[in-house]
Amino acid sequence: MDQQSRYMENVSVNMSNQSLSPLKRDGRGQSLGRLLIFSAPSGSGKSTIINWLMTEHPELNLAFSISCTSRAPRGTEQHGVEYFFLTPDEFRRRIAQNEFLEYEEVYADRFYGTLKSQVDRQLEAGQNVVFDVDVKGGCNIKKFYGDRALSLFIQPPSVDELRNRLNKRATDTPEVIEDRIARATYELTFASKFDRTIINDNLERAEQDVYLAVKSFLND
Repeated sequence: MDQQSRYMENVSVNMSNQSLSPLKRDGRGQSLGRLLIFSAPSGSGKSTIINWLMTEHPELNLAFSISCTSRAPRGTEQHGVEYFFLTPDEFRRRIAQNEFLEYEEVYADRFYGTLKSQVDRQLEAGQNVVFDVDVKGGCNIKKFYGDRALSLFIQPPSVDELRNRLNKRATDTPEVIEDRIARATYELTFASKFDRTIINDNLERAEQDVYLAVKSFLND
């Protein structure tokens, strides 16, 4: 079985059966927040672009939707800042209690997901909520929220360039890199399902393309 087939066999994506009522205004008639969904293969520059957008354009009133994961923290990551770090058993308990808007088991015992309560709190506060999620999670969130969400797919110039970027990061073994490439090849097939595809062959240009797309969406 090749790398891509193993990845597809291991992926389990789920959408909560309990529906949420998409909110547009609060009880006082004030506008509620909107949603920005970012997805991309690992190494595409998505995190760099999102961080630039949020740092350089505070007028957009953006705030991360903090996801949950069962992986261990990396580097200086902190619980409740980059992610809510849960054990695999705790993640499964929350799944059983129907607390997630979406979740995915990327590899065995490696979960990622978005808590419903976290999204609701931020939208009700009027924040424009930023989602940094996998492609299937992004598609599910977009499907649920419809026109209240803008979905952006950040695409590398090519798979070869993506491999070069992952090698230069020097954070993964060659086997892990090949797993990521197999996953990326699969994820690239989802690009057409997003509202916009931004090709990151030049970081500054990609940042500006994202900014203009987001600004237009929020001003619509």
